Amino acid sequence: MAKTVKAAVLTRPGNIETWEFPYPELGKGAAICRVNLAGICGTDKHSFRGESVQYKGTENEIDIPYPIIQGHENVLTVEEIDDEGAHQLDFDGNVLKPGDRVTMCPDVVCGKCWYCKNFPTYPWCEHMLFSYGNMRSCNELRHLYGGCAEYIYIEPGTRLYKVPDGLPDEMAVLSEVMCVTATLDKAKEFNSFSLEGFNFNDTVVIQGVGPLGLAHVIKARMMGAGKIICTDISDYKLDLAKQFGADVTLNSNKTTEDERVDIVMQETHGRGADLAVECVGRPHVVPEGLRMLRKAGMYLEPGNFVDCGATPINIHEICAKNLRIIGMCNHTHVGYRAHMEMMERSIKWFPWEKFISHRFPIDQAQKAVETSMTEESMKVVIDPSLK
Repeated sequence: MAKTVKAAVLTRPGNIETWEFPYPELGKGAAICRVNLAGICGTDKHSFRGESVQYKGTENEIDIPYPIIQGHENVLTVEEIDDEGAHQLDFDGNVLKPGDRVTMCPDVVCGKCWYCKNFPTYPWCEHMLFSYGNMRSCNELRHLYGGCAEYIYIEPGTRLYKVPDGLPDEMAVLSEVMCVTATLDKAKEFNSFSLEGFNFNDTVVIQGVGPLGLAHVIKARMMGAGKIICTDISDYKLDLAKQFGADVTLNSNKTTEDERVDIVMQETHGRGADLAVECVGRPHVVPEGLRMLRKAGMYLEPGNFVDCGATPINIHEICAKNLRIIGMCNHTHVGYRAHMEMMERSIKWFPWEKFISHRFPIDQAQKAVETSMTEESMKVVIDPSLK
């Protein structure tokens, strides 16, 4: 058994170092897992840049506690687990054992507050215990609370999900970002005779086709979208979006806002898109997205998970067009099984092998994050097996 564990530590904004920690002792109801792959999320990029306030205005508002091991999009192999952990950690009731592959919901909730009891499908806990890769410093307790490490310590109360045998690690690591596409499921709930929400054959605009946007392209196509229109500043990402099912792509660096809005109108018989999803993670793109919508259109906001400031919006336009704006924080922790099974069924339907563009070892974690912020990358992962 390893005496020390290597991990990539974000010590402060803009600086990641390789540290070593003692291999932890297994506690009651817990597990120790070997990290197979850890995806770099948009949230990780924000924290690297120093944009570190999350859940602003809520009971869980935090500022990232540096130093921290990042990584909350993880696919793992169970290394050690006691009998209690084996029977309680898997969300779907599987009895886990060493050697099982699992993924995880990063949020550990109290299970007792008003939100946990009334909104049990979302981790909107009033007393969030912690979140892997975001809310616990590596100076605390057993240190290993992020996926950018050789091993991760799984506390009691964590929700693990056994990975289907037919789903490779390279797809299982996408489970969390695919669960965030519950934004589109929420829009389906508004489906009605008044043509609100997400209806079959609707036109969907997706602003930003990094990993989150690309996941929305996949989900929108599978849920019956008609025309999918994507915007981004990267031709590389826009080309991938087309390979995954987008119909029209617009480079924001090569067109003006008025031109993009006009093209959306042309593609929708002059009405505007039925649905738009913000996946850029920057507030300044929101007014443009609202302009692209038809009357009674719906705007979904999952992208600005981190506080990146404000942007001016003419509230009259929301009223005049009868728009619906739906903020979507986090993801449904009940969706992991469904999305993993969907990915397993659709292995031959999409070029999944292109979703991950780069792999880096732990020692090159800073380069990995910097690469993930370039125009020529999609999902970047840390692979601890690489040296």
